[in-house]
Amino acid sequence: MNAEDLIARREAAAAVVAEAARAALAFFERRNELGIDVKRPRDFVTEADRTIERQVRALLHERFPGEAVVGEEEGGEAASRYWIVDPIDGTSNFLAGSPLWGVSLGYVVDGEPVVGAVEAPVLREALAGASGCGLIFNGQAHDARSRPPSLGLVSLGDSADDDLTEMIDLYSRVRRAGWYAHSYHCTSVSMMFAALGRLDGHLQPTTTMWDMAGGVVLCREAGLLVETQDRGAGDHGVRGGTPELMAALSRNA
Repeated sequence: MNAEDLIARREAAAAVVAEAARAALAFFERRNELGIDVKRPRDFVTEADRTIERQVRALLHERFPGEAVVGEEEGGEAASRYWIVDPIDGTSNFLAGSPLWGVSLGYVVDGEPVVGAVEAPVLREALAGASGCGLIFNGQAHDARSRPPSLGLVSLGDSADDDLTEMIDLYSRVRRAGWYAHSYHCTSVSMMFAALGRLDGHLQPTTTMWDMAGGVVLCREAGLLVETQDRGAGDHGVRGGTPELMAALSRNA
């Protein structure tokens, strides 16, 4: 894809996510009225998730008719090129009244995310990026060189599918390497924070493409090293961080 196409898709993704985020925030303000379904232990879905996903699909269809869309709630078939949406990433945080939830949208080409947009509506923060084309933060170009000095913080993602022994080992390696770990239970916002320099990275052994697609692009455009893994059966893994963090984790492997 050429830069012009990537930039156009970055702008479209940011606009779609912004509109969806406004609708999601309205749901958040009346979250106590929402019915809650449990997909599996600690994995929730609400009317808000389903409505926002349908809205994102409709907005994408207006801009890119006929293009494949995959979503957390309504599924879909991945193609060589497709959009992928998590309408409310961090639904448990959303329901608890925490601000740490987001709307995430990615565009994937041949298995690699190349466009991403994430918005945290309560925080009023939005970050969008495209491969090789830079980042836009709240509508303005974001200079990744403005990254603040490291505070030695990293986020660890968690999932009901995690292997507990693997997670304990990862936490031990992070601590031995000299970093402190946070867990926000929202992949997209965690990766946005890493891209903005509030964290040195985000590490998550088990996640999904809809959770991580937008954030992968943001972190790479911010100059972080990002490794992804297809673990099969729809599961993925992601490790993204500063060169110093990634090198330290390798030494402590």
